[in-house]
Amino acid sequence: MPTDGPRRRGAGRPPRLSLEAIIETATRILQDEGLERLSMRRLAHELGAAPMALYHHVRDRDDLLVRVMESQARTIARPDLPAEPRERLITASILLYDLLAERPWTVEVLASDNLIGPSALWIVEEMLDAAVDHGHSTDDAHLVYRTIWYYIVGNLLIRGTDTRRRDRAGTAHRDEVAADLTTATHPRLASIADRWAELNARETHKQALTAIVDGLLPARFATKSQRTAAGTAPAVTRKRPDQQGNVDPSRLDLFVSLCIPPYGSAAEFSVSWYPALRT
Repeated sequence: MPTDGPRRRGAGRPPRLSLEAIIETATRILQDEGLERLSMRRLAHELGAAPMALYHHVRDRDDLLVRVMESQARTIARPDLPAEPRERLITASILLYDLLAERPWTVEVLASDNLIGPSALWIVEEMLDAAVDHGHSTDDAHLVYRTIWYYIVGNLLIRGTDTRRRDRAGTAHRDEVAADLTTATHPRLASIADRWAELNARETHKQALTAIVDGLLPARFATKSQRTAAGTAPAVTRKRPDQQGNVDPSRLDLFVSLCIPPYGSAAEFSVSWYPALRT
């Protein structure tokens, strides 16, 4: 006698799988629980399938992660960016930070530099193009991008690690160390020790990225729009950075010494970055 209830799947029949279902379920696990919780076995369990069935759709976990990132990248609206190179680079940098912050698991994946979703590379292209439009060579534009990239990844990785640690222990070890400092040995640190955790938690990436861009894009370079308007490239004024008026050399030197140690001291880097200083 027929019934109106749902029909049960025949015993032994494997569930129907699709690449879309696999990507959707993997994305949910990544977003809700993080990268470390995603395994092929866990994913198969969520889908009610045998682990080997997944390999008919993806080669391995790395292939799955690339496909998930591609799926995410295709959902991101591509906004209009400012035409002025400095503003374009700042806007693109902040956009990249915010997109990754919304998807913390992507930071861990991308930090290896081995897995990447090609559909998101338009942001990198915009950042490189902005640096070139500002007057950098392509090689120097790559340095600009990589420096910004290292800040973004480092910032988000540290924040993610701190959040997980606090969720487990309720406090971070360095906060406890800061609390024990005295004005006799560390007067500056001790003056803010009681607010150390609060200061670390502040969202200051917009100010930081703006400062980094200003340090990496010296004002002496002519922009592409200026060259195009004049028909030819205007003569480059070979001034020292401290004569530019809107580039503080102390800020640039501090940034270089803190963030780009492989290039030597701030003075050595300044000479290589500003050819006019060699004379």
